[in-house]
Amino acid sequence: MPESSKPTKMLRVAVIGAGAAGLCAARRLASKPQLFEPHVFEKSGQVGGTWVYTDNIGKDEYGQDIHSSMYRNLKTNLPKEVMAFSDYPFEKSLPSFITHQQVRQYLESYCKYFDLTKRIKFNTSVESVSPVHQEGKKQVLWNVSYKDVRQHDSSPRKEQFDAVFVCNGHYSIPKIPQLPGMDEFQGEVVHSHCYRDPEQFRDKVIVMLGAGASGQDIAIDVSKEAKQVILSSRKEPLKSPLPGNVTQICNIDRLTKNEVIFENGDKVETDVLMLCTGYEYTFPFLTPECHVKVEDGRITPLYKHVVHTEFPNLVFIGICSTICPFPQFDSQVQFSVSTMDGTVQLPSTAEMDEDVTQDYKRRLHMGLPHRYAHRMSTMQWGYDADISSIGKYPSIPQRVSELYDYVHEKRVENLMTYKKDHYLWLDDGTFQEIEK
Repeated sequence: MPESSKPTKMLRVAVIGAGAAGLCAARRLASKPQLFEPHVFEKSGQVGGTWVYTDNIGKDEYGQDIHSSMYRNLKTNLPKEVMAFSDYPFEKSLPSFITHQQVRQYLESYCKYFDLTKRIKFNTSVESVSPVHQEGKKQVLWNVSYKDVRQHDSSPRKEQFDAVFVCNGHYSIPKIPQLPGMDEFQGEVVHSHCYRDPEQFRDKVIVMLGAGASGQDIAIDVSKEAKQVILSSRKEPLKSPLPGNVTQICNIDRLTKNEVIFENGDKVETDVLMLCTGYEYTFPFLTPECHVKVEDGRITPLYKHVVHTEFPNLVFIGICSTICPFPQFDSQVQFSVSTMDGTVQLPSTAEMDEDVTQDYKRRLHMGLPHRYAHRMSTMQWGYDADISSIGKYPSIPQRVSELYDYVHEKRVENLMTYKKDHYLWLDDGTFQEIEK
């Protein structure tokens, strides 16, 4: 398929993952049945991805890694008003800040409403994805091999597709830093991926390494049962009030047999070291022939953080971090679809590679570290405006960015109370904070 022309036949598209990003991809592709035939591969038995809570950690009953990083008491740190896909709102009766169960129910309802279940192969693990070069054609096809996770001895099946949407998420494989003395430390070391319930840490002294959004929220949750929680970070101290048994301190220098020693020389006898240190990008199913590199949090070569510059029919949804997730997934999916349905003529591979390089250099010039290659934060709105303009579809509404930014400021002011707030969309495109 020339990059500027409409498909001459229906395109079979493999979608890897049935979390929020994968469901959105299936929904947008299925909305053009004359052009696309989406096939979704989901290794678990249900939709929802990371929003499917389980008490279990480690492996599931089929030997697969537990995907979800949800904990029992988690509520969203964004209001439902900005979390929703543009064409499918949350129930109005719900509070603004909702539980993980309610997000899962929303995704299940989204799946049912758009009749996506029939397109999903559940309990199916994608084993490999590899390009197939066609003689005389620039565009490759894709061999996708997969197997039923419930049948350990079964041989993988293989199918060929015209395009692949990678939607496997990036909050499931913990990033574990190697701290000096970690081998000597005799306390418990746990990653936040395995945190489920504050009761398991009753009366314990916990040092938490990392004060990002999840570290902050878990510190407040676990403080209900812990004796003491020490939040260690290289960042500036949080301005928000914190529970009385939560204190902040600088980064960890090293560990001893039963102590954590900090960079300022302070030390504390510790029962638990909890690593809130983020997650790794991982695509174990992509063969080396896919030419995808992951280096300390940077994935290349991705044009606009989405499209593989050498193989434009291989796209990645949801790679960016510090974003308004579901709306951005939807935008990236629409951008990807526009590059495949003839709406958009992509630049040449060389031009796309140069765009990737310039984006990376711009971030370094801003003082961002290499590992923030896909971090958006305040850049997300300009990014969305850029790709939606290229893809010729509506950008994320301004009211979403305004409420997102407003809630961020409220969170900075008081982590302990901002989730009690409620919001309402008004007919004039603005929002109102309401008493409830």
